[in-house]
Amino acid sequence: MMASAGKKTNWFAIVISAVVVVAVVALGGLVVWMNGAATAPADAPAAGVVNEETGAIVVGDGPNVIEEYVDFMCPYCGQYWATYSEYVSERVSSGDVTLEIHPISILDNTSQGTQYSTRSASAAYCVAEADSDAFYPFVDLLYDNQPAESTEGLSDDELISYAEQAGAAGAASCIADGDYMDYVAQMTPETPIQTGASGISTPTVVVNGEFLSITWDPETDLAPLLTE
Repeated sequence: MMASAGKKTNWFAIVISAVVVVAVVALGGLVVWMNGAATAPADAPAAGVVNEETGAIVVGDGPNVIEEYVDFMCPYCGQYWATYSEYVSERVSSGDVTLEIHPISILDNTSQGTQYSTRSASAAYCVAEADSDAFYPFVDLLYDNQPAESTEGLSDDELISYAEQAGAAGAASCIADGDYMDYVAQMTPETPIQTGASGISTPTVVVNGEFLSITWDPETDLAPLLTE
């Protein structure tokens, strides 16, 4: 009688199982890496005038703090700047006020796909990083040449040209590369929302911790909230 043969090892199945295990482990590692990359903080501008935690670009050092959250495509922000900037800048120059400007982006959907709100906010950070003295004049130029909603907005070349006019020629590559667009996207949701509002709006202005009710009269609106 012939002896029965021993059970053969299925090496093919073992190899396939090992490959599947390696693939699953690799996929798990990729998912962990992607999740980490998605939640990693965006690079903040390396400028002393930028508060990396809040996104504020700081002008002046007075005891009163005016925080302005603005979108450079927002027409009401342009109107606010035209109405209030002279009063505010005078108080900054006199040493009464610290102005904190937060460039945010809520109107990308009104620039025909060019992401003008985000690009211009990033450009503001680029200018502040390249030359802090050029930042305020650059904002002036953005509002003096503010594009209308539902247009493409200013091109990167135009933003670079205004940066150069303001005195920040060194910001060109930063603007062209959109270096701080991710940072703008990260900081925008941190904009405070007024009680009763349905979401973020611009301009949002906070004076010494109190939301400003805008009546388009700087003296009436701001003076009562500023300490001497």
